[in-house]
Amino acid sequence: MEIRVDNGPEFISNALLQWAEENKIRIKHIQPGKPTQNAYIERFNRFFREDILDAYLFNNLNQVRQLAAEWIDDYNEYHPHKSLNGKSPLEYMKENELHHILNSKESSLREPVKGI
Repeated sequence: MEIRVDNGPEFISNALLQWAEENKIRIKHIQPGKPTQNAYIERFNRFFREDILDAYLFNNLNQVRQLAAEWIDDYNEYHPHKSLNGKSPLEYMKENELHHILNSKESSLREPVKGI
């Protein structure tokens, strides 16, 4: 197993490297100056920074944790995503479940009934 990370100080620390080694996880660093090699997380980090970290003044870590949890729920369930044709993950999942159900019913109706 491996984890792809950038070259920020939090990802080159000895503690992280030791943890990864103990858990048999390979740390794979992107090339310096090539954030597109880790574009998915870079985009996520940008949204999180803009929507939470830059938008509020916090009095304590519990406030950060609470807002972060609410934001993650919203992002993962209700926030429209370009990769899902502008649908939220819940909308996309429901649409695909319905499509799958309809397709499996249609395909079972097309099969000949055995013994007739």
